[in-house]
Amino acid sequence: MKRQIRALVAVVASALFLFPLYLVIANALKADEEIVNQPAKPPLPPTLAGLSAVVEGGEVTAGLRNSVLITGSTIALIMVVASMLAFALHVSNSRLGNALNAVILFGLILPTPVILIPVFRVLKFLSLQNSFPGLVLFLCAYYAPFAVLVYRGFLRSVPKDLIEAALMDGASYRFIYWAVVLPLLRPATASVLVITGVWVWNDFLNPLVLLGPLQGNTVTVGLYRSVGQFSINFGELFAYMLVASAPVLGFYLVLQRHFVRGLIAGATK
Repeated sequence: MKRQIRALVAVVASALFLFPLYLVIANALKADEEIVNQPAKPPLPPTLAGLSAVVEGGEVTAGLRNSVLITGSTIALIMVVASMLAFALHVSNSRLGNALNAVILFGLILPTPVILIPVFRVLKFLSLQNSFPGLVLFLCAYYAPFAVLVYRGFLRSVPKDLIEAALMDGASYRFIYWAVVLPLLRPATASVLVITGVWVWNDFLNPLVLLGPLQGNTVTVGLYRSVGQFSINFGELFAYMLVASAPVLGFYLVLQRHFVRGLIAGATK
């Protein structure tokens, strides 16, 4: 009986989570009038008019290019910086390292609107305002504390005898990080890449304020600006949402094998 109840709850929960995705896919393949009158109806017969208009317009292509550039640069920088910092804190295990770790984790509770104006002033002082490098550096600094938390949790499952044996053999900390520790961090890296990648890809406020309209739109900002003040083409809007969501879904499916393992590793240590 309990197994049947759990199965029923799982089916209901899955349906609730999949229903918005169904709405996006179904309405992306329907005409604008049909979306307004029957949004939950299956697309019978389907039409590619909305997808064709979005792709041929060129705006979604530019938004995808900018989002891929920003997201790829940010998660690559986060992976390197956070893994190095987590390894340094793991091997030091001193009071100073623990205090530094507490300061880093404090960044997890800071909401973006609170620090957005000071960040813009800092970027302006560095002549990085309204630029891709400035936005990437801010996103890396903002999401790195979470990555450090995941990496430190995973490093608890790595035997310290392995690091000590490498030190006794004359290996430097740089060699230990690149040759010993980093290959072991693949599950944690997959979790960091998926979670931070989704956060950066879906980020709206930071690109809108820090990037500005002169550098082009990301997919989220472009979706916001595609909504007209007096009229909305719902077919093109849902098609835009489908195209913008496809890379994130594909990225998750590729790395899902390591995703959960990287999150729960070290939790029982």
